[in-house]
Formats: sequence, C-alpha cells, structure tokens
Amino acid sequence: MKVVATVPLAPPLRDAVERAVPGTTVVERACRSNEDVYALVEGGCDVMLGFRVPDDLKQRTPSLRWIQLLSAGADHVGSWISKNADTPVTTSSGIHATPISEYTIASMLAYAHRLHIMIRAQLRHEWHRRGGFMDTIEELRGKTLGVIGYGSIGRETARLAEAMGMRVLALKRKPGDRRDEGWCPAGLGDPEGKIPEKYFGPDDCEAILRDSDYVTVTLPLTSSTRKFIGRKEIAAMKPGAYIVNIGRGEVIDEQAMIEALRAGKIGGAGLDVFVHEPLEASSPLWDMENVILTPHMSGANRGYMEKACELFVENLRRFSSGKELLNRVDPEHGY
Repeated sequence: MKVVATVPLAPPLRDAVERAVPGTTVVERACRSNEDVYALVEGGCDVMLGFRVPDDLKQRTPSLRWIQLLSAGADHVGSWISKNADTPVTTSSGIHATPISEYTIASMLAYAHRLHIMIRAQLRHEWHRRGGFMDTIEELRGKTLGVIGYGSIGRETARLAEAMGMRVLALKRKPGDRRDEGWCPAGLGDPEGKIPEKYFGPDDCEAILRDSDYVTVTLPLTSSTRKFIGRKEIAAMKPGAYIVNIGRGEVIDEQAMIEALRAGKIGGAGLDVFVHEPLEASSPLWDMENVILTPHMSGANRGYMEKACELFVENLRRFSSGKELLNRVDPEHGY
C-alpha cells in the first residue's frame, strides 16, 4: 500500500505508519501548492494524508482510495467530497480536544478574572485596582456553560467545565444520540454523553442561549450552520454573557455580534476564528476591550502530529482490514 503525506513526517512517525500495515510505503514532502501535490502523487497512491486536496486530485491519481485529513473540519474540501462520494474522507477530529478545550476554558477564565483588562493596564504601567472594577470579577463555579456543537472538543470542554463546578448544557444535531462515535483518547471528553444537564436540538438555539452565562461554539461549517447564531440568537443571549468561537467564523453573524458587543448587550467574546482570515486591520474587533482574539491557533500544540499519526495508524489498520473508518465525513452533512 502506498501512502503519500503532503506534510513532512518525523522519522519515528513515518516508521509508525509503515509498521502499521505490512507492505506499506510512505512518500512524504511539504506541499505548499496544488502543483506540489500533483508532483507528489505522480505515479499513483492508495492513501493520502494531509490538509490540501486539489479538486482534480482523483483525475490525477485514480488509484486513490482514501484521504485522511489532518484537520478537524472538512469544509475546505466540501466540493471534492460531493464529487467523489465513493472515496472516503476522514478527519482528525478528536486530536484537538485537549488544546482547544483548554484554550476555551482559558479564554473564559481570562474574561471572568478580567485578565485581558489587566494586560492592557500592564502595557500602560497602570495599577488598575479600583473598587468598581474589582466588583466586576467573577468565578466560573456555579455558572452555566452552553456548548453549541457537542463533538469531541465540546465534550472535553464540558468535562473541564464540570470539574470547575459549572453547569453544562449541550446542543447537537441529534440530541437523542448522546454517544460519541468518533476518535476519543482514553480519559478525555464525555463518550457516553452523561455530563450535560439538558440537551437541545438545532431549533432550540435561542433557549440554550437564554440559559447560558458562557457559550462555546464548536460547530463545523456547513450549509446548515452558516450564521447559525444570527441576530435573533444573539438577541436571546443573557446580558453580560461571554461567547467563545473556535469553530468557524461564518457560523456566527459577525456584524450582529459586533453590534451587540458595542452596545453592551452581551458581555464579551473570545474569538479564534473570523469570517475573513487574516482578520482585516480595519476590523473594530481588534480594539474592543471586551474581546479576546487570537489568530486561529487554538488547536496548536507541540504534539499535534504525534496525535494525528496515532489516529492515522488506527485508521490505516482499519482500512487494511476492511473495518469502518473513524471520523468518516458524511457527504450529506459535511462532517
């Protein structure tokens, strides 16, 4: 079996992939353009591992039988999947659960303890210890967290939030299906779906927002989730609520959110994703005191490729033996 990886693999990771299934050979190279991918797959391959999938990849390598993405989302290859539904595509959903859930909790803690304001004061050399300001600091314990999208990241965030004494609510496409069938390392997340006090369906978004002090949005981007949190949903949020978005920028109506932040209708926002990336220098989000933003890096961590290859090796064994692949993208739903 020939595997091509469009990212370089450290020797131990390459060896682990080749040992997973006898007879496997790996060809790997950093691909920064479609032309790089074309050169790498010349001569054919059975499996591809990477981020980049050119629309005409199947024509270039008809022998391709499976693509393992290194990303949790598949929206960037949606058109390819719709045209090649017979060729399975799997994501790396699950490997981001720890870093992104920790990022989410860190953003919430920073907001609750006003660390973002303290950092700005530090840069101005100000001893910011006014009585009125001190009264704005709060604890997360006892607050309600609404998780919009109860996948691997949402479940691990829920586990951490519960450990901190927060009440957890969850929204998912099929609220009756509570078990996590995707990749889930031992000890992480909420595989059985037991943590949330209550589940909500897509039509109940306003209800979960009305009851949440903190909200984390972990939805994939699909035709059904674009602007899932729009003006009426934002209007339903608690005054003073804090929303974290680590999914995709287009899932929230960004302009409506900006207006609500400006008007103080919601307390603040922790944003790692935006409608346009890089975020335009002219965006008002940069200068809002109640916004904590980062450049789409919540999933970054030193062990990224080790976790990704652990999942890939498991899927490679399943692929070789004809078993169901983990994290296979459903062409109908886009994730």
